Amino acid sequence: MIAVMYVIAHLSDPHLDGSDEARDRLRKITSYLREFRRPVDVVLVSGDLADHGLESEYAELAAELKLDVPVLVLPGNHDVSAPLRSGLADFVDSAGEGHPVHQVHDVGGARFVLLDTSVPGEDHGLLSTESLAWLDGVLTEPVDGLLFVAFHHPPFELNHPVLDQWLLRSGPELEAVLRGKPITALLAGHVHNGLATTFAGLPFLVAPGVRSTPPLPFEPPAPGGGLVDNTTAHPGLALHIATPGAPLQTLFRHPA
Repeated sequence: MIAVMYVIAHLSDPHLDGSDEARDRLRKITSYLREFRRPVDVVLVSGDLADHGLESEYAELAAELKLDVPVLVLPGNHDVSAPLRSGLADFVDSAGEGHPVHQVHDVGGARFVLLDTSVPGEDHGLLSTESLAWLDGVLTEPVDGLLFVAFHHPPFELNHPVLDQWLLRSGPELEAVLRGKPITALLAGHVHNGLATTFAGLPFLVAPGVRSTPPLPFEPPAPGGGLVDNTTAHPGLALHIATPGAPLQTLFRHPA
């Protein structure tokens, strides 16, 4: 059980690809975190770590995530299990080989259950019967402290004609497993926008995108007029702050 404030820096979708643009956008976030007068307790990166799932991209990410606090990572639809496991071996603790890359990490006064919702070769998300059974088993274990479940794909539509094609297709099954469990919050990525809502009666918090920020159809158009991959907006992150006796708070930050 935490006795003082517990802070999670939640990043998502850096899409590193060897380019200066992707690396510099991630460095805006990591530089911001290094300047904190009180370090965060943990950094979570919720998927699409690499843009093409290449070993060189994971090596680049490993170098960029050398921080003085624990760092947790999980796969997204752009990631590939084998090179992710080898290139990020210092960050990943997952039984077996290949896909899926499920993990459980205890960091300070919090437990993080990291789900792999990716489908090899596809952009949508899915959880198999075996993965849901694994999750149910993990969530029945006693936890004396905070409990977070993190994954890449949101399980509900987001009013975006492009992103809504690629959501988690196991929403009802996941909800049945989650409901009634003593979970502090659900954490996700994928949609490159900061979002706060609920799912299965739980707080559901999505981190902004590091690589880009797609506008909604009714917002002013981004330069170029597209609905995805707007790289003119500042990269962002979410800060989830847990304090004993108080509700979880989330702040969205976009360092210039």
